[in-house]
Amino acid sequence: MKSLERAETVGGRKASDGPLIVQVVRQYAPGRGGLEDVVANLSRLLMQRGFRVRVVTLDRLFHSRDRALPEREVIDGVEVVRIPWKGSTRYPLAPGVFRHIGDADLIHVHGIDFFFDALAWTRPFHCKPMVATTHGGFFHTPKFAAIKRVWFRSVTRLSALAYRALLCCSRSDMVLFSQIAAQRAVLVENGVDTTKFADLSSTIPRRRIVTIGRFSVNKRLDRLFDSMQALQAMSPEWHLDVVGSPSDLTEQDLRSEITRRGLADHVTLHVGIDNAAVCRLIAQASLFASASEYEGFGLVAVEAMSAGLVPVLHPNDAYQVLAGQHPGISLADFSRPEETAARIEQAYQDLLTDPSAKRAEMMAAASVHAWESVADHYIEVYRQALGMDGASDNRSLSE
Repeated sequence: MKSLERAETVGGRKASDGPLIVQVVRQYAPGRGGLEDVVANLSRLLMQRGFRVRVVTLDRLFHSRDRALPEREVIDGVEVVRIPWKGSTRYPLAPGVFRHIGDADLIHVHGIDFFFDALAWTRPFHCKPMVATTHGGFFHTPKFAAIKRVWFRSVTRLSALAYRALLCCSRSDMVLFSQIAAQRAVLVENGVDTTKFADLSSTIPRRRIVTIGRFSVNKRLDRLFDSMQALQAMSPEWHLDVVGSPSDLTEQDLRSEITRRGLADHVTLHVGIDNAAVCRLIAQASLFASASEYEGFGLVAVEAMSAGLVPVLHPNDAYQVLAGQHPGISLADFSRPEETAARIEQAYQDLLTDPSAKRAEMMAAASVHAWESVADHYIEVYRQALGMDGASDNRSLSE
């Protein structure tokens, strides 16, 4: 049998009529974030390898629920179908998904939410082979932790039985989901678009920091602002650019936090800007910082490294793993702003010793996570799920 990766035919059909992978995800373009980027990059590379792709997603973005998006659209060659939903953004109810999976060869669910449970419990009716990517599950914050643990060990455990593989996008997810899925838990760490910001950081070291991500409580931007206060005592040259879009926190919430600390001249908020504008900010910066208490993988930190930025990260599970792989990353407990400020200043001083070498080190480290090889891992899991000949046992596909 010919390889699926770059085959002209797949299962006797032309590549343009290859297996249809229906990716189900609660948010997608024009929304922006780590989850959206993963699905977009995977979709692009699957099509390059002869698959057909459909993305089924919600018809409203969480931060602008009053504006309905087009029901159908083609974005970068990917068919996108949007469906109505009700309820919480954490568990949006959207039964319309069932209308768009009938012709699927394989369903790939992203995230542990309504889609994960609903498609699992109705599998005896739709009979489609399915895989899911964990994306950190629903443990991003300690809120309702006891209820979440009960749900995970009961509902999520039962739902997981319907999936031929659970693709864990971090080692901490692998530890967690192995408890309920055993051999069906597969480690496939997230791919990163290492070309988007490649080699963009300032070639001249500057006391300028960028942070990128949704305005979510778990990102702990309040602690990052506290650290900026401490940095001002060391040098008034320090500046922070905060890039993102509203989520649990609004733009006004953050502006109030900035003003309350007297940081209006030292912290700039950039809401919903496009990639070109992000690139311009990165070109003025030398460091990336994240005070996040939880990350599924740390995708944005790796994107920052691909630009040559030096990361200073809070030691959550994902960032500790990343720092273990790449010694150039600095870890700092952002609950201790003075200590964190000292660590950020030290990272800057280390950069001054040999800026070009440090930038090259960061970019080389990021290249390990490039999407090309990660997409091959996904395809191997798909082949196993579809029962194709020659599929190997790939319990850990990121090694």
